[in-house]
Amino acid sequence: MPPITHKTLLSVMVVAGLSLAACYDRNDSAPKPAPVPETAAELGGVDLSRPVRVLGTEPFWSIEITPDALVYTGVDQPEQRAPNRGVTVQGTVATFTTTTSLNQPLNVSLIATECSDGMSDRTYPLTARVEIGDQTLNGCGASTAAIMAGGESGPVVEPAAG
Repeated sequence: MPPITHKTLLSVMVVAGLSLAACYDRNDSAPKPAPVPETAAELGGVDLSRPVRVLGTEPFWSIEITPDALVYTGVDQPEQRAPNRGVTVQGTVATFTTTTSLNQPLNVSLIATECSDGMSDRTYPLTARVEIGDQTLNGCGASTAAIMAGGESGPVVEPAAG
C-alpha cells in the first residue's frame, strides 16, 4: 500500500466534503414553523364562521359574534365591542378570546351540549360561559339565524337552506 501523503489526504477530504455538501440542505437545519392548529368551523351543528348569538338571563345579556367582532350588551351595562381574533376549537369546546373597547378581557367558551335558558321552553345546541372583566356569565348559544327563525318553544335549530 502506498504511503498516504498530505496531497492524497487533502483529496479524500475534499471529495468527502463535496459528497456531504451535495446531501446537505440548509432548510433541513432551519427551524420548522409550528403546525397550524386545526380548528373546526362547526361545533354542535353550529357554523362558527357565521353569526352566532350567546345569551343569558338574570341578568339579561347577550353577545353577538360575527366574523369581525364580538358585541356585548347587558341590562344597565354599556355596550362593549371587541375584535373577533378567531376561534380555537378543542374537542367539544370553542373559545373566543379578545379585549373589549372598554379594555376588559372577554372570553367566550361554547360547549357542544344542549342548553336551556331557564326562562323559556327553548333548548339551544350550545352552552356558554362568558368571562368579561371580573364578571362570569352562564347562558346558551346558537346561530343568529336559528334563534331568529325559532319559535317560543322547542329546540333552536338551523333553518333549512334554500
